[in-house]
Amino acid sequence: MKRIVLFSVAALLAAAAAFLLAQAPAGDPLIEGFRLVEVASVADAMEQLYGQRAHMSHRMRPLFPCKFAGPAVTVLLEKEEHKEGSKASQGMLDAIDSAPPGSVYVLVLPDGADIAGIGGLMATAMRYRSLAGAVIDGGVRDVPQIRRLQFPVFSTGIVPSTSINHYRFKAANVPVMCAGVLVRPGDIVTADEDGVAVVPKEKAAEVLKRAQELDETEHRMYPFLEKFRNIREAVEKFGRI
Repeated sequence: MKRIVLFSVAALLAAAAAFLLAQAPAGDPLIEGFRLVEVASVADAMEQLYGQRAHMSHRMRPLFPCKFAGPAVTVLLEKEEHKEGSKASQGMLDAIDSAPPGSVYVLVLPDGADIAGIGGLMATAMRYRSLAGAVIDGGVRDVPQIRRLQFPVFSTGIVPSTSINHYRFKAANVPVMCAGVLVRPGDIVTADEDGVAVVPKEKAAEVLKRAQELDETEHRMYPFLEKFRNIREAVEKFGRI
């Protein structure tokens, strides 16, 4: 009996894995490149090449360690007390249902630090529509469910509240200011434990190339430092800090 139970569990896990793989989008070389480089290198590349800030506020933090990248699908809510219920927020749900696989859902709630922009239901929908992750300029709730799903979410805080009857949908796929950075539909959003960076889509190829060069240089410096134990010499040799 124990073997049968174990086999059944294994079969279920295998089926689930097969389902998720079937939902995964075909790889875009540009997006795959951003998934591999460090967000710190992306931020440095944007600053070096264009003198622009790419990184979001330090308040934007992940629910658990994760790394992702993808084109932005943007959603903007507006603050307004009302009694229309979820109907007034339908547009933010439609944006999930219409988002291509691999997208990053970027949601902005003005003055929304104490309001949950998404919870377990929206995160579950995003997970099974194969979105890459979500970045919420506002709060998040239902943390146990989202962690169980292992769906990557960055937010400015964890709160038990709801946006229903306090916010209404304003627009989707429009430029938004998210945690200090302009995000336009289709811009590349990349995130890891250091934070979130945004790269304008027309600059993405050049920024990725520079970020890869910075990553390569830094990763060559680690063994040099371990061997020679001199950071001044390493910086002079490699030109990276």
